[in-house]
Amino acid sequence: MRGASRASLSAAKERLAAALDGATAAQATEVGDQLFAVVNLLDREPGLRRTLSDSSRERAARTGLAEALLAGKISGTTLDQVTELVAARWSEPRDLAHAADDLAVVAISEAADKEGQLDELEDELFRFSRIVQANAGLRAALSNQFVPAAARAGLVSELVQRKVSAQALRLITQAAAYPRGRSLDTGLEAYANLVAELRERLIAEVHVAVPLTSEQRSRLAAALVAAYGHDVYLNVVVDPDLIGGMTVRVGDELINGSVASKLADLRRRMAA
Repeated sequence: MRGASRASLSAAKERLAAALDGATAAQATEVGDQLFAVVNLLDREPGLRRTLSDSSRERAARTGLAEALLAGKISGTTLDQVTELVAARWSEPRDLAHAADDLAVVAISEAADKEGQLDELEDELFRFSRIVQANAGLRAALSNQFVPAAARAGLVSELVQRKVSAQALRLITQAAAYPRGRSLDTGLEAYANLVAELRERLIAEVHVAVPLTSEQRSRLAAALVAAYGHDVYLNVVVDPDLIGGMTVRVGDELINGSVASKLADLRRRMAA
């Protein structure tokens, strides 16, 4: 997102956090589910998306249209979030749908946090992403746009129902059934990053040849916190092909043997 859209999304997240403060997990889940339904509507109806995000139209006209379409179909809390989104300024029409998608994930993450399952949600998204990456057949089945969304959602349910939390199932299903132009891997990663953002922490994907001890994990986490200035959540992947050492990916940055100064500094911190 550019300029105006970034500012609008940031303000929207603050409003959502305030709206869900004191809400129950069930109420936060309801908001998340309903926001995902709005996202799907905006993706299906590009003309509507353009109209609702057109800042040349009067704000009252845009919010009035949203209310006319959605009042009575979603909760008052969700409708408030949608009308505020519609009233905001967006650099591109598609940014309105992207913002609603982000807010849906944040609401589901808030529900998991209220249930004390935020860590589990991060773990489950990461583990499922790894399963998809390792299984070309599964990835193809869940990414086939010629398969109806309901069928892909049903396949996800068959695969992971009762194996993951209800909130993880929601996010995995949304990413598979309604990819919004993203690969399944990319969608799951985007959702995982939003989950991590709830606690203002980064996700580090760590590949190692052998499992890390608890002490090594603690030292690595501390080193990354010092390097990036944020709490860091470690997703550790044991990769025997690595032979020795490790690679660490934080966002778009890869720390490995080709980035000698960062890796050397990281090793010094872990050895301290």
